[in-house]
Amino acid sequence: MARARNRIAGTISVFGELLITAGLILGLFVVYSLWWTNVLADRAADKEGDQVRDHWADTGPGALDTKDGIGFLHVPAFGGGEVLVKKGTDTKTLNNGVAGYYTEPVSSALPQDEQGNFTLAAHRDGHGAKFHNIHKLKSGDPIVFESKDTWYVYKVYKTLPETTKFNVDVLQPVPKESGRNKPGRFITLTTCTPMYTSDYRYIVWGELERTEKVDSARTPPAELR
Repeated sequence: MARARNRIAGTISVFGELLITAGLILGLFVVYSLWWTNVLADRAADKEGDQVRDHWADTGPGALDTKDGIGFLHVPAFGGGEVLVKKGTDTKTLNNGVAGYYTEPVSSALPQDEQGNFTLAAHRDGHGAKFHNIHKLKSGDPIVFESKDTWYVYKVYKTLPETTKFNVDVLQPVPKESGRNKPGRFITLTTCTPMYTSDYRYIVWGELERTEKVDSARTPPAELR
């Protein structure tokens, strides 16, 4: 009888240790996914961002340079900072702490185009989490894109807190789901939702309000001061 109790106690003890070990492994994975990947992504994005600005300074005024980063996204509602924007929305690109513009399934317009939809994606959690605070954007809030020689000032006019990840209509040149039915100059931000999942997509639409030329001091528009 005593031996049976000892075997049961031993089994429970081993099982308890396994649970503790599994909990530690899970905890370390969460720390890696939600903190350390942010550290690594921010380092990579900062390095690339510095290279873009150095390139701009070396080459002087001119058109958008799409060979590397094309510019920087500034969203005051996100709490400050800037987000480097690059071509593509594949994992390799977005994991480096940047926002990427779509090349598929619907090709993005660029800010300087006379018409179209500048469509962007970024992670909401981990890998820089550049769109973590997308839920804080409200109608009328500014979204500013900074290129080498121009500030593009957009204003949010519609949000879609949840839609299927297969809804590509939100990326169309005229995003009719946002309430627009005529060509214009739009911006669309997309990311995963709910937080810590990738089940659905959160969408924010904005429309270009004005542009400002970049001066020698790179003085930001009023929305960023």
